[in-house]
Amino acid sequence: MVQYTSKSIPLVIVEGFLGRADASLWGGFKEHLNKDTDIPRDVIFVSVGPVSSLHDRACELFYALKGGTVDYGEKHARANGHARYGRIHAEGLYSGWSRESPLHFLGHSIGGPTIMKLQWLISTGFFGGLYHPDMLLSVTTVSAPFRGTQVVYLLGERTDTAPAVRWLSLGDLLAKGIHIGSYLAPLLPKILDFHTESRSLSFQKSSFISFLQQLWRSDWAEGRDAAPFDVTFLASDEREANEEGAINPGTFYRSYAANMTVKTSEESNIHKPSAGHALYAPGLYATSYAMGSFDFSDLKPSPTFIHDVDRNPSYHANDGVVPVFSQWHPLDCESTHCRHLDIAPEEDTIERGTWHVYDLDDANHLSIAPFWFNTSRQTMFWREMGQWLWKVDVAQCI
Repeated sequence: MVQYTSKSIPLVIVEGFLGRADASLWGGFKEHLNKDTDIPRDVIFVSVGPVSSLHDRACELFYALKGGTVDYGEKHARANGHARYGRIHAEGLYSGWSRESPLHFLGHSIGGPTIMKLQWLISTGFFGGLYHPDMLLSVTTVSAPFRGTQVVYLLGERTDTAPAVRWLSLGDLLAKGIHIGSYLAPLLPKILDFHTESRSLSFQKSSFISFLQQLWRSDWAEGRDAAPFDVTFLASDEREANEEGAINPGTFYRSYAANMTVKTSEESNIHKPSAGHALYAPGLYATSYAMGSFDFSDLKPSPTFIHDVDRNPSYHANDGVVPVFSQWHPLDCESTHCRHLDIAPEEDTIERGTWHVYDLDDANHLSIAPFWFNTSRQTMFWREMGQWLWKVDVAQCI
């Protein structure tokens, strides 16, 4: 049994698109997370807007942990047409969170960019001068779209005029469903909570005519302050121009990049998903197939960080939702500190201020989280995760 310290540092889990912060979906991972210690680690699931922008999600994450009224910022709220203040948290999930009492963070899918957005907002003083990016002791991400994904265009985002959405595309239909859920929110269970207080979309705050207008064309879904736009390559390019996602020297970083595809031939850079995924993940198989042959030349304007597409297999290799290159880390390798490792995570050393990138071969977007399949890959991931977190805890105490 590992007994490094008298108390472990809690782990905060931030889910991705449409995530419900529902621990029951994640299943029995805690058993494996704590398998090698007799000091159980607390795990905190935080509910944030499942379709909200990275900015709004990061603000909601901060205040859910610290407590208080969610403040999206006057400038941001005015620019994006919603109220400055949101939900009130009478008591934070970890109100003592500070530089002296930091937390570990794990993000799946857009939970990863949400965590990095939070650290960036803290580093810029958005929440005030009392907070420091060292409050995030470690960041672990799985299948995170740091630099965007072509799947958002396949689902409806226009390649030439984002954030516009194609009429009656899957993305458009999803937006209509979210507006219906938001309008009926006071009558629905919490599991259908879209965190729309600041947007006044419920029947208690919005007229039926306004509701119908939003069903016809959603200002939110076709605006720049929503999750779909934030995972476009255009939005990622804009973030990188502002150096968002830069590493903090005091934080430990790890990312896991899943890939369910193989090259169709040595001469082609087209990727196709392995046949086995069609049996147990047919939806991801379909999106992966389309992503593997996506034409990046259709993107207008062309992202500055995408070049030599025909020579770089990481653009088309994907996990069914996110291309491999986007899962590594924010910014390109020349603009950050990173190590892409071929060794198993348990053989690696811990290191502050550097992304440690691990490959998950023959894995899809859901192979690790959030659903629990009790596979050997999942149990190994969580057991190694627990061991690594203890090493970081010890390093923090030295």
